Amino acid sequence: MKYSKPVKIVFFVILALLAVVWICPIVWAVFTSFKSNDEIISSDFHLLPQHWSLENYAEIAQDNEQTPVLRWFVNSIIIAAGQTLLVLVVVSLAAYGYTRLKFKGRDLIFNCLLATMMFPAILNLIPNYKIVDTLGWTNTFLAVIMPGAAGVYNIFLVRQFVVAIPHELDEAAIVDGANEWQVFRYVILPLIRPALTVVALFTFAGAWNDFLWPSIVMTDVDTMPITPGLQLLQGQYLTYPGVATAGALLALVPMLIMYLFAQKYFMQAMALNSGIK
Repeated sequence: MKYSKPVKIVFFVILALLAVVWICPIVWAVFTSFKSNDEIISSDFHLLPQHWSLENYAEIAQDNEQTPVLRWFVNSIIIAAGQTLLVLVVVSLAAYGYTRLKFKGRDLIFNCLLATMMFPAILNLIPNYKIVDTLGWTNTFLAVIMPGAAGVYNIFLVRQFVVAIPHELDEAAIVDGANEWQVFRYVILPLIRPALTVVALFTFAGAWNDFLWPSIVMTDVDTMPITPGLQLLQGQYLTYPGVATAGALLALVPMLIMYLFAQKYFMQAMALNSGIK
């Protein structure tokens, strides 16, 4: 659909205003993190710091037993990376199984799996916690990594991509002597990389930004990821908003880096049908 030039200008103005609304809080937070506490609580408002200071970041860098921000940061990286790798393995194998393997009740099981998407995720909090607690995983990385290993939507997304791959490719590989694992490894897996890229990006971002579930299963300060840890940081430095702001910006850095470096792959991966040539 082609739009006239005035319509394009209106769209551009609206999008520009929305961008300003979204960016302004981040810009304000960046400048606030470089202000001293006296300047922040002062009645005189200045967007730019009158005296640039790194004391807020220096406070975060200290090995504080109550608010070890750098340790939280490392914990979040381990949790997000571990869950992403596990999800890619589970989702790719499940998608292959639900499309290429033939077993009794395959479609029924998959339809029942899709039916679970109709229930709110919050209903799983108590059952998931009971399972994690029974296995003795509370206050461990497994408590956060394992429950998100098999997202139904991710399985559905990758399965639909595998369905579009012609079966003739499998048959050609089998004729050449390939077994099921080799068909998956050398034929299917390279073709579903765009879909797996989407899954990896959203899984890492979701694991990094998750707040509710880690807050429930992570009560030990040493194993806590940074997102629920920011709540403790805010309470600890209630009268020092610059420190809390610096901690929030530190938590934003990985997401910003991921967006800058993975934007091209993300846009390519959104065209899911481009994987088959």
